[in-house]
Amino acid sequence: MASAPSWSGAAGGRPACVGLVAMAMSLGALSQPLQAQEGAAAAPPRPVTLHPDVPSLQAAAPAAVGDWARTFGYHRPGDGGAALYRIAAASPEAPADGGAVVAIGPDRVAVLEEGEAVNYRMFGARGDGQSDDGQAIRRAHDYANRRGLPVVNLSGEFWITETTGILIQTPVSWGATVFHIDERYNRRNAPRFVVRGRREAIVLTADEAVKAALLRDLRPGVQIIPELAPYAGHLFSVLDDKDRIGVRAGYAGNRGWAREELFYVEEEGRIIGDIAWAFKDFTAITATPCDDTYLVISGGGFRFSGDSPENSQPGYHQHGIAVQRSRTVIREQWMGLEEGRRDVSIEPRSGFYTLNRVYDVTLENIRAMPWEKSRPAPQTPVQHGTYGIGGARMLQCTFRNLTAEAGWVAWGVFGTNLNKDFRLERCRLNRVDVHFHCWNLDIVDCAIGFKGISVTGGGTLRIENTVRHGNAFVAFRPDYGAHWQGDIRLRGCTLKPNGTGPAAVLSLRPRDVDYAYPIGVARSIRIEDLRIDYSAVPGNTAPCWLLDLAPFSRISDAGERLFFPDRIVFRDIAVAGRAAGVRLFRAPAPEHYDPGRDGGCTPGGFEANSDILVERVQLEPLRPRQPGDADQAHLVIGRGSTPLEYAAERALHPRLRFVDCDDVVVALGGAIAAASFERCGINSITAAGLRGELSFSACRFRPDLAAAFEGDAFALDSSLGTRLTACTVQVPRVDGVPSPDRLDRLGFLQLNGAVRHGHLHTALGLDILEHCRAQGLRLTPEFLLRLQSSPQALEAAPAAPPP
Repeated sequence: MASAPSWSGAAGGRPACVGLVAMAMSLGALSQPLQAQEGAAAAPPRPVTLHPDVPSLQAAAPAAVGDWARTFGYHRPGDGGAALYRIAAASPEAPADGGAVVAIGPDRVAVLEEGEAVNYRMFGARGDGQSDDGQAIRRAHDYANRRGLPVVNLSGEFWITETTGILIQTPVSWGATVFHIDERYNRRNAPRFVVRGRREAIVLTADEAVKAALLRDLRPGVQIIPELAPYAGHLFSVLDDKDRIGVRAGYAGNRGWAREELFYVEEEGRIIGDIAWAFKDFTAITATPCDDTYLVISGGGFRFSGDSPENSQPGYHQHGIAVQRSRTVIREQWMGLEEGRRDVSIEPRSGFYTLNRVYDVTLENIRAMPWEKSRPAPQTPVQHGTYGIGGARMLQCTFRNLTAEAGWVAWGVFGTNLNKDFRLERCRLNRVDVHFHCWNLDIVDCAIGFKGISVTGGGTLRIENTVRHGNAFVAFRPDYGAHWQGDIRLRGCTLKPNGTGPAAVLSLRPRDVDYAYPIGVARSIRIEDLRIDYSAVPGNTAPCWLLDLAPFSRISDAGERLFFPDRIVFRDIAVAGRAAGVRLFRAPAPEHYDPGRDGGCTPGGFEANSDILVERVQLEPLRPRQPGDADQAHLVIGRGSTPLEYAAERALHPRLRFVDCDDVVVALGGAIAAASFERCGINSITAAGLRGELSFSACRFRPDLAAAFEGDAFALDSSLGTRLTACTVQVPRVDGVPSPDRLDRLGFLQLNGAVRHGHLHTALGLDILEHCRAQGLRLTPEFLLRLQSSPQALEAAPAAPPP
């Protein structure tokens, strides 16, 4: 081993740089660690020659093997490439590469001996805009990876043209460094940088004990599998390629995805990551060891040429950082196009950041790029989605304080698959997208732009204190079934429509095709403290639906029933920027929905399997044109006026409760339901053929109907009875104008005539009393008594169709 250095002038009598003596003296501290490393008695110190730069070192008289050399730059003094070298004999096992090993003669090399950190200038990076600095950058990281050193390159500009696959396995500090990426050389499956762990994945497909344990225990709700305890600290990927699910609608020949799960194993076999599926078999079981330290990559800016790739095959191209190492943190980065350039690529990008088979990865404090797709003619659009952040098989990945915004031409910044425990915090993004199988998604304190939130999957979808600029807050992807197998929670959010068409808070409209897995609305939905702000389009008069549902509840070919929430809560929802409020949803085919548990309606009472609460919701003023007008109703469950034939006891049997809402219009024709209304303004309720019950407490009945309306304003017959308590009846309106002549068409009472259903303290409004005085009509005591206390008459129960 070499002796510790001592300091002298340049070899061969060349003078040392006098102005650098202080720097040379400071390097004397290196001698002690070098001696300690040898673990032997102190040897006479070997000389250290000082050289302005690497060319000067190469031109100097060859030093003796074991001597040391110090440069004050690589290409020239002060260029940032100063380094310490050990002189060694040339060897085929360590050929000169111009960085870690520098040739200095026919039989001598200078071996880089940096022990704290390295930078790119030490390996010959020029940063002149003419050279491909990627090769020097690769040499720097290869050296750092071998020695376990960080790369600390805090300044400078570097150009990467053809270089790809630069491996990063140690911490990186880029500071104010700027990388210029020539996108003419983007390649498929060839990122510029690859962040990878040091241990290889373990294939366990043939391990019968592991396979048996997974087949026995891996299913929804599992928390621990003891047989996996030896694999604590591993990320598991299991799949059955013979069991295909998630067939993508609209793509001919698509076979869907293999049934697959991703989870992390902690001590004692504790499973991290909710499991969505049970399996019949496994065709692949892989355990990837996760590093036990966090690798941090911080700083840096990236500028792109925006070119279309040359000499490459069509398809998704990579141009950034592929993260394949768990416990990686990337932060404080900026990216954009070169000055004066625009994105003209006609090939899609898979993402500057692509994450694959990783656990616990964080990106934070980053300005990312959404790329152009929908270019107007005569420009050439990109034929497929193009992304700034992509990946698949991601578990517990967090994105914090990211910005990636643009207008209508740019596509989504996010495009991922198999993304579990996905979390966004304080981000401003033009799009959030998980094509196939998102499981547990948190979006908190964010602003989402024109391209929106587009997901399918399950678990818990929680969105809080977030603004969405567009006509749908969440658009569940119809190509993958537009479903969410779990709970949806929106709280404290704002939807800002920016188009002329209808809006929807949650759009869940699958196509009538077999997706090869269960689809439906959700397991539960809770939307609270929501503001819908039309200030950008105050002239928009199209409806705004809280839930935009498909008109069917069963897949025609497969016969599979759609699942339906067992609980829905709409509370404290207001509209600004226009007078019209919101509508709730339409479910015209309740007889095939599956809420997950039995319900029923018998003479002994009503048993609900779905509870729906509507409280303090600003509803759109509507004017029905006919009884049961589904086009002019806030809530539609059922259709027609005859009882529907229900598929099973698990079909939808909802309990509806409206509290403190005005202008309510509900159509329940032919359905099975129980509905109560408290302190509401009732415009029109039509429940012809209803099996169930209706109750009204402290409500105001004031219909506002279209001029063409024929028939009774209210159809309140129900098999278990209808009750009104402390309600007030007012003069009907036609197109907003009071029309006392319609008082005989209320449907449940006539002045001085019949009073239908059960009444307790029903009152006539002052407008009716004034009309009576003006007409000289004296209300009879018998009629008034019936309003005050009228026992509920047994109403004929609508007969269910024969099975």
